[in-house]
This record gives sequence, C-alpha cells and structure tokens, in this order.
Amino acid sequence: MSVTRPEQGAAEIPGWTRRPASLAVAVTAELVQRVVRGTYAPGTTLPPEPVLCETFSVSRTVIREAVKVLQEKGLVRVRQGAGTTVTPMAQWNMLDELVLAAAVAGDESLAILDDLVVTRRLLESDMAQVAARTAGEDVLDRLRALVDRMDELVGDTATYEEHDRLFHDTIMQASGNRIARGVVRSLESQVLGSAGYHGRSGRDMCTASNKGHRRIFERIAAHDGAGAAQAMFTHITEAWLVRRGEAGDPGRLKR
Repeated sequence: MSVTRPEQGAAEIPGWTRRPASLAVAVTAELVQRVVRGTYAPGTTLPPEPVLCETFSVSRTVIREAVKVLQEKGLVRVRQGAGTTVTPMAQWNMLDELVLAAAVAGDESLAILDDLVVTRRLLESDMAQVAARTAGEDVLDRLRALVDRMDELVGDTATYEEHDRLFHDTIMQASGNRIARGVVRSLESQVLGSAGYHGRSGRDMCTASNKGHRRIFERIAAHDGAGAAQAMFTHITEAWLVRRGEAGDPGRLKR
C-alpha cells in the first residue's frame, strides 16, 4: 500500500477552517484521513486529548468518541498510561468505508485498487461459474438484452457503465451467493467516485469491454461453468488493465 508521508519536521495539519455540524463524525473522518495518509504514522502516538481538543475546538467527549471509533476500525490501540498508538497497516479494517476511501485517495501507485480488482475478479469468476449451472431462461434473456443494448450504447459512456454494472449484478444475483455479491457491491460503491478506478474510457474501450460481456454471456448460455469463470476472469483483468493505463505495477494482477 502506498501512502503519503509528511516531510520531516513538517507542521501539523490545522484543525477546521469551518466548524462542522456533526462534530464526532467529522473528527472521526479527519483522524482516519490523517492516520491512513501517514500524518500519524504506524507506531506513533496520537496527540494527547488536550491538543486534539484545541486543534478541533471540541470537547474531550467528542475526542474520546472519535478515538473509540478509530479503535473499532483497527487504526489505533488505546493503552492506559501509554496513550493512543497507531497500529500497523495489517491491522486496519480495509473493508471499512472511511478507511478504504482514504487509502484509495492517497494511493498513487493504484496498489489498493489492484487489490480490489483482484478480490472482485476472484468472487465474480466463481459466481459466473455457478450462474452458468443455474441460470434459467429469464436470466439468459436479461443478459442477452443487456449485451445487445450495450452494443448500442458504446458512444454514451455513462449510460454504458450503468448497464455494465447491471450485467454483472444480474450474474451475481443468479449465482445466489448473497455474501459475495454484497462484498463486491460494497467495494465498488466505495470507489465509484474515484478517478483512479474509472481511469481511461471512451467508445473503443466500451466496444472492447462489451466483447468480454458477450463471451461471458455465451458461456453462461451454454451452461459452461469453467468457461464462464475464465471469461469473467479475463474480462475483469483486461478491462482494468486498460483503465489503469501505465500507472503502478500491472504485475500485481498476475495472481
């Protein structure tokens, strides 16, 4: 994971420029940002309560509530008499919305998004394999209609992407794996606004992407579980490699 570290001797980030309405939520979000981005690095202690109170112009109660939430997210460890210590990255809850969003925002190498895509690829390949065994004519009709419609939408990237997500979700629902679908949908919802995740797009890329969708559909329609899994694996990998461009290390996807 790539995070931005403050320069040696850099001044502390100031508190609010404008006082938020929900103080505990806002302080929590800001502290998550500072931990994940390395302002408070693993192994160091957070500033003492009086300093944090002064920084954010809030009460000790607000600070204590925020620190408690950070502890629940795995970002800090609180020990009586030893202060609040930032934990190693391996202990952070990367599925947490605030933690993941902060990690993605500060990840210039795209390593976090690579990990997300690998996770999505693993889960969706398995769900495509199951869907190929269980999908009835109603599911096949929906998938066929979506693929045909996306061929018509390659010039309208935003609408194409909406149908793209619906195509994948139809397969996930057909698999019946509610947990895997929930994980994929949660991860995607947290990074959809990230410029790094969207990367490059355009008519040619949508056209190439839909060829991958059609291969997936054809394997599911043929009730070829292994073929559907491989088609999904290849599609997700190739689509991400195109979107991510030259940034980072694409070798991370060879897993």
